[in-house]
Amino acid sequence: MQLASILDLAAAAPLSAALRAQRGKPIELDVSAVERLGGLCLQVLVAAQRAWQADGVPFTLVNPSQPFADAVRLMAADELTASEIIR
Repeated sequence: MQLASILDLAAAAPLSAALRAQRGKPIELDVSAVERLGGLCLQVLVAAQRAWQADGVPFTLVNPSQPFADAVRLMAADELTASEIIR
C-alpha cells in the first residue's frame, strides 16, 4: 500500500480507515513518497503497528523517504524505527 506524500490532519481519517480495512492481513506500507508526516498520522501508524503486532501479523514499512525518517525520529516514535518494521 503506497502512502500519500502529505500525511497531515486531513489524511489521518482516510489513513485510519484504509488500515482498518486491512486488519488481520500482513501489510506492507510504502512510505517512499512521504514528504510530510504530521503527528496525528504518526499516531495512526503507531496504533496500527501495535494492532498488527497484537494480532501476530506482519506490519512493514518499506522505502522510507528522508522526510518520513526524519519526522519519525523527531517525534521519537521508536516503535516505527525497529528494524523488523522498516526496511
